[in-house]
Amino acid sequence: MARRWLVTGCSSGLGQALAGAVAEAGDLVIATARRPAAVRGLVARYPDRVTAVELDVCDPGQCEAAVEHAVHRFGGVDVLVNNAGSGLFGAVEEVSDAELRSQLELLTVAPWRLSRLVLPLMRRQRSGHIVNVSSLAGRMGMPGLAAYVTGKYALEGMTQALAAEVAPFGIRVHAVEPGQFATRYSTAVTEAAAGVPAYQESTGEVRAGLRAMADNPALGSPETFAAHVLRLVTARTAPVRVPIGADAYAYLEAIEGAARDELAAAYDFVHGPAPAPRDTASPSAAEAGAATLATGPGA
Repeated sequence: MARRWLVTGCSSGLGQALAGAVAEAGDLVIATARRPAAVRGLVARYPDRVTAVELDVCDPGQCEAAVEHAVHRFGGVDVLVNNAGSGLFGAVEEVSDAELRSQLELLTVAPWRLSRLVLPLMRRQRSGHIVNVSSLAGRMGMPGLAAYVTGKYALEGMTQALAAEVAPFGIRVHAVEPGQFATRYSTAVTEAAAGVPAYQESTGEVRAGLRAMADNPALGSPETFAAHVLRLVTARTAPVRVPIGADAYAYLEAIEGAARDELAAAYDFVHGPAPAPRDTASPSAAEAGAATLATGPGA
């Protein structure tokens, strides 16, 4: 029996590749985008399987309408993929309250809202999947991406809690954590309005790395990402958090190593003799790890 998917952020990149893979596999998909015309090619290729719906995920009314459309068109939702998102570049001091709220609305509140809207449908049918597209930023702090990191950390926390809450109803919840893929993300990242030049020293390498991704032919293809999500949904069991991409595992090994070092240092700090006072603070293991990760694994 064909699954019924609702996928957000299908105008390009990972979302569009996933919607195409879903249709090619014989499933039905509501492919949403702020500009439905961007999905026109998919609709033309799979007119009986793909329906384009206008959706700004930060608009509660449009979210409700998208779920209602899925019920009217296909009779319900079996798989929700919260993929829509974009990044904000700026140090904590540079990001305004309004910019922070906008980023969190997109990365955390919108997936929460859409999950809340489809859960009654899934509970009634005693089955369903919710896939939240997170990021390696959901496990590490990167200078200059504080607002984005905060949103992804919150999304992963919601995912883990929700997975435990709905397991008794036959509903599975996952966070997928893509590594570097060839999408428009790196060029679409916006800059905080109130720049502070002093932060170029600590955030400049991360900014340069993001912009360089646009011209990197070695990045993973969105089609590979889509294939992994399809496999995740069809598998009988899978972890709640699933990194995708070889580079993702290299980053996470470095992150976990830094976390172990920090935990050991914290234990020694709390349980050992009082440390001698310093004139200047040394970086923690996590801070040192973040600095290393900003330039890539093994750098």
